[in-house]
Amino acid sequence: MADQADDEALREAGRLLFAGAADFATAADSLESLPPMNGHEIAFAGRSNVGKSSLINALTGRNTLARTSHTPGRTQQLNFFDLGGKLTLVDMPGYGYAAVSKARVASWTELIHAYLQGRANLARVYLLIDARHGIKANDAEVLDELDSAAVSYQIVLTKADALKKGEIQARLDATAAALARRPAAYPEIILTSSRTGDGIAELRASVARLLAERA
Repeated sequence: MADQADDEALREAGRLLFAGAADFATAADSLESLPPMNGHEIAFAGRSNVGKSSLINALTGRNTLARTSHTPGRTQQLNFFDLGGKLTLVDMPGYGYAAVSKARVASWTELIHAYLQGRANLARVYLLIDARHGIKANDAEVLDELDSAAVSYQIVLTKADALKKGEIQARLDATAAALARRPAAYPEIILTSSRTGDGIAELRASVARLLAERA
C-alpha cells in the first residue's frame, strides 16, 4: 500500500510539474550561445523523426510548444523550454538523418558532444527510441558516449501504439538486455505514445522522482 501511495504521489507531482507554465526560453547553435546553467535541466535526444517534439508537447499538454515536422532533421539547434522556473527541457537535434549538409551535421554533433560533457546542471538525458525498431547502431553510439561522459540517461520507447500487444514485452525485454551492462543507464524503460497518451503520466512521474532525488 505504501508503494502504491508513493506512486500516486509521484504521478500527481509530475502532473503538477507539467501543468504549469511552459515557454520557449532560448535556442543555441553554438557553445557561445548556450544559456547560463540555472536550475536543473533534462534533455530529450533521439534519432530524427523519433517523435521528440511530439513527446515534449504531450508532456506539457501544449500542441505547439515544440515544433513538429514530417521532415526529419528540422530541429537544428538546442531548444530550451522553461517550466515556470522549476525545470528546463532541452530538445536536442535529431541524429541519423537530416536533409542538410555533412558540415552542418558535424557542427551539430560537436555542439551536442560539448553540451553533454560540460553541462553540470544536466540531471538526465531521456533517449527516445522508436518502439517499432528498437536500438539501432547510431542509438548505440549515443549510449556509448553517454556512458563515457557519465551522464545519467533513461530510455523512452516512442510510438508504442504501432506495436501489436504480443510485440510490446519482447521489445521491452530486448531493450533491457541491451542496457544491462551500461553504467549510466537508469534501469526503468518507459513505453509511450504521444498519439494515445499512453505512458505520458509515467514519464512525468519519472521526472518528478528525479527532481525529488536531486533536491
